[in-house]
Amino acid sequence: MTGFSHMDQDGNARMVDVSAKGDTARTAIVRGVVRLAPATMDLLRRDALPKGDVLTTAKIAGIQAAKRTADLIPMCHPLPVSYVDIRFTVDAETSTIELECEVRTTYKTGVEMEALIGVQVAAATIYDMCKAVQKDIVIDRCRLVYKCGGKSGTFQAE
Repeated sequence: MTGFSHMDQDGNARMVDVSAKGDTARTAIVRGVVRLAPATMDLLRRDALPKGDVLTTAKIAGIQAAKRTADLIPMCHPLPVSYVDIRFTVDAETSTIELECEVRTTYKTGVEMEALIGVQVAAATIYDMCKAVQKDIVIDRCRLVYKCGGKSGTFQAE
């Protein structure tokens, strides 16, 4: 089966062999949005939610998750992560939190999966920290917005 990098010629699942590739600097940025009710947003902004500091906890969870991505995605390579950051833009007017996870490495393969997992776990942590006061929180629009490095070059979402 040519064209499927995670399958051998017999159709069996496999991890892609990257041993012959050279190390290059790589970056990936993923964004997502968490939508809260106005009352929940008010509690978050006043640091008055029952479970404590939501955004600090979410940041730490997202960073940890990005570093552990290969433990979660079966064919994902464990790689030396050089940098992970989770950033938040809180918009009280729309009751949304935009999350952005940036991951960097110098290695043989990219860090898109690490950035995706980082932002999704950070968003899930916001849900967990807020669920005592709101059950219908929406996690939305998680997507790769930028990547650079490697054979495929640079990608910038519109």
